[in-house]
This record gives sequence, structure tokens and C-alpha cells, in this order.
Amino acid sequence: MQESWPRAFAKKCLLGAITAAFPTTLAALETTLTVPGAPKELIERLAETSSVATAEDRGLDTPLEILSAALSDYRTIVQILYDEGYFSPVVSIKLDGQEAAEISSLTVPAEINRAVITVNTGPTFTFGTAVVEPVAPQTELPEEFATGKLATTGAIQQAASAGVQGWRDAGHAKAEVQDQRVIARHQQRKLDTEIDLAPGPRLTFGKMIISGDTDVRHSSIEKIAGFPSGEVYSPEKIQKVGTRLRRTGTFNVVSIEEKDTPNPDGTLDFDATFEDLPKRRLSFGFEVASRDGIDVTATWIHRNVSRRAERLRFEFALRNIGGSEDLDGRIGLRLDQPDRLGPDDNTFWSALLERRNTDNYNVWITSLAYGARRTFSDRLYAEASAGFQWSDADDAYGSGRKFRYFILPFRSEWDQRDSKVSATRGYYLDSQVMPFVGLSDTETGIRLFFDGRAYTSLNTGGRLVLAGRVQLGSVIGPSPDGVTPDFLFFSGGAGTVRGQPYESLGIPINGGVAGGKSFLGLSGEIRGKITDTISLVGFYDYGTVDTSSFIGSGAEYHSGAGLGVRYDLGGFGPLRLDLAVPVQGDTGNGLQFYIGIGQAF
Repeated sequence: MQESWPRAFAKKCLLGAITAAFPTTLAALETTLTVPGAPKELIERLAETSSVATAEDRGLDTPLEILSAALSDYRTIVQILYDEGYFSPVVSIKLDGQEAAEISSLTVPAEINRAVITVNTGPTFTFGTAVVEPVAPQTELPEEFATGKLATTGAIQQAASAGVQGWRDAGHAKAEVQDQRVIARHQQRKLDTEIDLAPGPRLTFGKMIISGDTDVRHSSIEKIAGFPSGEVYSPEKIQKVGTRLRRTGTFNVVSIEEKDTPNPDGTLDFDATFEDLPKRRLSFGFEVASRDGIDVTATWIHRNVSRRAERLRFEFALRNIGGSEDLDGRIGLRLDQPDRLGPDDNTFWSALLERRNTDNYNVWITSLAYGARRTFSDRLYAEASAGFQWSDADDAYGSGRKFRYFILPFRSEWDQRDSKVSATRGYYLDSQVMPFVGLSDTETGIRLFFDGRAYTSLNTGGRLVLAGRVQLGSVIGPSPDGVTPDFLFFSGGAGTVRGQPYESLGIPINGGVAGGKSFLGLSGEIRGKITDTISLVGFYDYGTVDTSSFIGSGAEYHSGAGLGVRYDLGGFGPLRLDLAVPVQGDTGNGLQFYIGIGQAF
């Protein structure tokens, strides 16, 4: 019996609804990409970018999804070709023999088994006309954007961006691209490009409007930021404002955004939004040496102590746990106050209580100082302080010796490394100068110390790294027995000469060993990656100390060498294991090992 027309229509609608709800799944899509005469790099880029060619990886498994991918690929492929200088391409994407652009999304095939992508790139174009105007003085347009150069959309975008940035650097904060004309002359294979810029008015900084969830006083934020109200607009100046605020270590978020519209008086206001970091942070560290035992350190930081973005840092260290020497350690406090002096400067208080127990001396150290720090950039700072230090020592020169000083420490640090925890290139310079005035019959003098490190990867992308370190120290003025032993210099251990016991090299005195008035330490490492996370290291360390303020021919010396393994822990730096033996000198014997986090230097 034949079905009635209404019933048959309803059945078809029901089948259509079921098909729409449960699209046909592709068993496997066979894809072919053909780009005659194109460079291998271009073909690889097209294959990696095409949604159809990577359908399986993207999880596209229905006919409608494949069709949508094909339709988007026309634009994607053409844009890639424009980026490479091809401005007359022909792109064909056929799905089971039918051009994808001709398939209606309302009549999608029940299945699609084969996709054929054919790309005829056509010739490359060069720039005929390449003009950006008006251009601000000192603007540097990209070399790629010039008559006769390969024409690419990337060069056009870079030229437009450079033109706008040039005006912004000159104080025109609202500079923008007003118009852009691009004409392809196919017969000549030329691309004529004209970019019209609208500089807008030259503006000055207005107000910084503070908002957000922060407990820091607005007056402190303003003093730290040094917002340049009344000065000519400059992107570099506003970047410095953000850097100063982030440098305090108080904020999790610092966002400084210019207003969309300048004020009628030619000033431009900024919205500054802040979000605070947690008030407190606790961190730990450790290092293990076969002879010296375990060193444990802990740091507790309290941010924004009295709502002025201060940072209180409490350090605790315990050394020689299980080692051959007596247990010792230190407790240190430092309070940084970034809103006392103004932008790029801060004041600080520091206090220290330390007990050092070594084979050669024992000393109690107490110090208190107040100083100021100047930050010249994110990589260069200097600081100076004034304070007092009290030392009570037992060493080769006698027991119960007391030293009282008024100290004036100066320090500068210049860090041009690409990484603080595992550098592959750059350098690091740490210079310290400390005049000390003896009180209560203590002798006066000056202590100098320098630590320089350099790194190169020999153009291997960090696979092979050469690292070198030089340490120099000198005490000028007092006699060797007239200065506290913690001002003098010893050599040996993880920080100077691996393979030799900690501070084992000094000057023989009265059957014991005292520190020298001068020190030279040299270290070299070859670091080679075996895998992305594992590296092998070969190293050699040399140290020498002398009784005079400068190293002479009769100086005591020793050295050590060994091999190490590094396992990369990401942002924490590598887990380090070094095995070392003595090479020169009679201060140690046998194998020694060192375990820690981060490179040795």
C-alpha cells in the first residue's frame, strides 16, 4: 500500500533530523597537498597550518567539519602566500572531486573520503612603491620595506607599526594608521604600498588614577612610581613607572593603561590597577658536601609591613650538619623601604648575627647598618651603607680576640646573564669595597672583593656552554693579625675550589692556619647537554692566598677538578651533583661530592 504524501514527508523530515543529530563519521580522510615549484619550507608551513591537512590531529571527523575547514583554508593559505611575497596565487581545494567553495553547507555530502589541495603560488612580487608618511624624526623603518625588496604583508605591517611607534616616541600618544593603499601590478610583478599616518597632537602626562585591590597607600605608590606628570608623553617613561612598582616585590599585577581620550588641555591620564601578592612567603634551600655535611637555608619574607610597600626579609642558615666541623649558622634581617627617597632609590636596614666554626677559626659576628640603594636598570644597581660590626674570634693568632668596627660597605652588581640560575651567555660582575675604621684599639683599613663570571654557548643554542669565573680579594692597611678572620681570605669548598675541603687553604701561622690578606680564585666549566634535561659538566678550580695585600710569587695555592651532572628543574634551575678530587696542594685528599640546586656559578 502506497504511503500518503503527508506521511512520507513526515518520515523524510524525521530521517533528516536524525542525520543532522548524528553526522556521518569519517573512517579516514585521504589528503593530498600539491604546491608545484614551491620551496620546501613553504610546503611544510602550508601542511602544518591547513585545517584540512591536519583534520585528524584537530579531531575533525564529520563531513560538515571537513567542509568548514576547507572553506577557512582558502583564506589561511592565501594569507600565508601573501606573507611570503606571492600576490597572484590560485588555490583549489577539492573534496571528493568537487571544489569546496561550490558545496553548499545546506547540502553537505553524507561522507567525504578524499581532499586534494592544489596551490599555484604564481611569481613573487617586489615592492614598486613603498611609502610611509608622514614620518617622525628618528623613525627607523624596516629595511625590508623598500623599493625592489621582496613584498610581504609582514614587511607592510612592520612598516606601519614602526611609523606609529616613531610618532609615539615623539610624544604623539594617539598616533595611528589613517589609511593604507596596496595595489598589485601583476604584469610587472610589483606591489605598490602607501601607508598614511595620523600623528595626532603632541601630549603630556596628566594624572595617574590608582584603583584595584591593594593595601599599599596611594601616596607610597605615587612616590615609588615617579609618574612624570607635566612631561612630554613617552612610552619608555611609562614603562619605567611599571618597572619601579613591580621591583618592590609587593604587587602581583601592575597594569598602567592610557585613557582613550586626551584631556582638553593636551594632557593624557592613565589608569593604574594593582593587585597585591600574598603578604608572606617562605622558601627553603639546601646543599650537601661529602666532608662539610648539609647546609640548610630558609627565607621568610613579609611584604607591605606598614602599607608602604616595604619588604622585610628574614634569613636563617644552618651549616655543617653532619660535617667534620662544628655546627654553625646565621640569622639575618633586612628591611627595604622603597618610598623614602623616591623613584629608583630605596633605603634599608640590615642586621646580622652569625657564628662561624671552621677547622681554622671560630668567630661570632654581630652587625647593624643603615643604607641606600640606587637601581640604574633591571640589571645594574649599587648600594652603600654605614654601620657597626662586632667580632669575637679564636684563630691561629690567639683566643678571645675582639674587633670593633665602624664600616662603610659599598657594592655594585651588574648582571647581563640570560638566566640567573643556568646562564648560557652574558656576564655577571659583583664589586665590593668596604672601608672599616677600627674602634677600641682595632686597626683600620679597607677590604676589596670582586667576582666576575662570563658565559658563551659558541652558537650552539645552549647545547654546549663554556663558563668562567674570576674572584679577587684584598685587605689593605692592617697587619694580618690585626684584622678579624672573617675579613681575611681562605680557599677551598664549593664556592672556590671543589675537591678541596672548605676554607682549608690559608697562611701557616703558629702551627695553625690563618686567612690571607689577598685571594685569587679561578674556575672553568664545560657544560654539554645530553638530553633536553640532562647535562654533563667538566670543571677545574684554582685558588691562591697570600700574606700581603696582593698575590705574590710565594703565595699558597691548591686546585681541584672533577665531573658533574645537571638535571634541569625548569625555573628552579638544575639539580647539581659534582664529584671532585684534589689536583694540586696538600690541603685535601680523596673524592668529594657536592649536591645543590642551581649551577655552581
